[in-house]
Amino acid sequence: MKIVIATLKSWNIKNAEKLKACNKEKHEIKIITQKEDLNPKAIKEFEPDLIFFPHWSYLIPQDIYENYVCVVFHMTDLPFGRGGSPLQNLIIRGFKETKISAIRVQEEIDAGPVYIKEKVSLDGNADEIFKRISDIIFEKMIPRFWNEKLEPIEQMGTPTFFRRRKPEESELRENMEVSEIYDYIRMMDAEGYPNAFIKYGGFKISFRNAKLEDGRLFAEIIMEKIE
Repeated sequence: MKIVIATLKSWNIKNAEKLKACNKEKHEIKIITQKEDLNPKAIKEFEPDLIFFPHWSYLIPQDIYENYVCVVFHMTDLPFGRGGSPLQNLIIRGFKETKISAIRVQEEIDAGPVYIKEKVSLDGNADEIFKRISDIIFEKMIPRFWNEKLEPIEQMGTPTFFRRRKPEESELRENMEVSEIYDYIRMMDAEGYPNAFIKYGGFKISFRNAKLEDGRLFAEIIMEKIE
């Protein structure tokens, strides 16, 4: 079987390389990590049976998803939570766990039929959660596509939608509870995400590696002069 894995984050690239090495006798796996490399010409030359998109942040060209089996992984129990910033939107709403939905890509975002779902805990910071999700996708979900004959089922129920958060929304507000501040810090604490921050005088103070112990919050800070 010929497989393409298109992903951007370091933890997914690491797991993709591991999956490729462990299955080199059975499957030909091509890993794409740059937006420009996901183009109809390159895909046609490889002619994959399956294309997986774990944590891919760009639109998938229509020529690709209409001509190949493309599977994206969305970290909500679809049709609940379609849209952007799912992790942050889940944590803000008080969720302690969620499901990863593997769906067939189609024109409408996050609306494709569902192949499989897996539960995942939302404990820890964003970096830990994303790595936990990556392990589930690469160790449990992707192998099922070549070990079983999976058929997608249309999403059932009324869709709900999340709005993609903007970087400025990571600023901590006055009168927030300690637990709320902790959630804000941890949900943005991952590669490529804008850390939670406050402005103090002429400085921007960002927070990461937060811990909550006995009602007290501990975190590392990064202080930068505001230009």
